[in-house]
Amino acid sequence: MTESSVATPAGVVREVSMRDAIVQMAIGAALISSTSLFVVYAQAAPTVSAFYRMFFGGGMLLAWVAMSGGWRPMTWRDLTLAVLPAIGLAADLIQWHRSILWVGPGVATLLTNFQVFLMALVGLTFYRERPARWFVPGVMLAMIGLWLLVGAHWSVFDAQHRLGVWLGLGSGLAYTVYLLSFRHALKTYPHLSPAQFLGLMSLLCALLLWVCGLGEGDSFVLHGVRSWSALLALGFFGQVLGWLLMVRAMPRLPASLVGLLLLLQPALAFVLDVILLGRPTGAGDWIGFVLALAGILFGAWRPRRSA
Repeated sequence: MTESSVATPAGVVREVSMRDAIVQMAIGAALISSTSLFVVYAQAAPTVSAFYRMFFGGGMLLAWVAMSGGWRPMTWRDLTLAVLPAIGLAADLIQWHRSILWVGPGVATLLTNFQVFLMALVGLTFYRERPARWFVPGVMLAMIGLWLLVGAHWSVFDAQHRLGVWLGLGSGLAYTVYLLSFRHALKTYPHLSPAQFLGLMSLLCALLLWVCGLGEGDSFVLHGVRSWSALLALGFFGQVLGWLLMVRAMPRLPASLVGLLLLLQPALAFVLDVILLGRPTGAGDWIGFVLALAGILFGAWRPRRSA
């Protein structure tokens, strides 16, 4: 048997594995991009829809872990480590769901993705991680794009719309806290699988959202098939299926490709906002959106050797 005859099947297997990972990653990102639409369709208060997303999603995740045979007994330390990520994600969802309802799913999702720049600044400040060479141009592109999307129309926005823009950016800050604390918990004490820890953290986050909702005077009673189906889909697609597909695909893909595929989330959310919800969008809005996406991509870009 020649060397080439051995190498060819292995190369084919790697190519098929790469293609499957790309498909899984793309489908996962597409599913998560749809979650902002479910927030609109649910016709529930922002904190209420966030609560059911975490409650349904966390319960489904833990059930999946148990049925797949990966369950491990949870300890008080697991619960303690889940507190900070739960607080960060609760703060993210409280702001993001309001931003979705007030400025639209597309722009709200794009604003949250500005956490890419915050993550890079945290890496530079605390971990001495040198930013990529495209980081500064990425920030500039994103700022120009953001101005074309919201800054150019700022004077015609009402107070609620303006607040929705700030909440969208604030959700990116809270999401950064969630990502960093979640990563720290799994690295320092890898007792539970990521799926089980996410399920635990989701239910703890749901508890925090329930308390916040009560403080806001919200009713958690759901009325009608539309609300139930939208919130069940929000939990399943956003917190379970989309996440599982992406976390399985990420280790098999280059970091640069992962960053590119993750941009499907704000891109598809914006397109679906325009098509399904009739968001008024002119040429300047499209240009601003593309520039902001490009800036986020450059901000997240990392060389292969540091991926």
